[in-house]
Amino acid sequence: MQLVDSISVSELRTMSDKMSEPLVKGVVDINDRLLVVDAEMHVDQEQFLLERGSKQRDLWGINLWPGQYGTDGFIEFDSMINIRPWQDNRSRSVENHALRERITAIVIEKIYE
Repeated sequence: MQLVDSISVSELRTMSDKMSEPLVKGVVDINDRLLVVDAEMHVDQEQFLLERGSKQRDLWGINLWPGQYGTDGFIEFDSMINIRPWQDNRSRSVENHALRERITAIVIEKIYE
């Protein structure tokens, strides 16, 4: 598991080799602008950030598809940790468009080609 200040797509590709699909799981803290990658389960990344002071309401799970970098398919908003009826998010996806944009901005700021 890795807390990312900056990471290349090449490094993500290497991480994705360990997965059953060519993806890298990640959790974004939208308040503290943090990104954690490289774990088998989003819940492990969520716990990692909670132990460091993040608030659960700010943590959202995503999948990064390195082979899709530069396209709309690069970030997939799909994780069990995203199911939060109390935050009006009733599915594994991130349903709020503005929230998706915040997550995307953080990911774009941390990942380079």
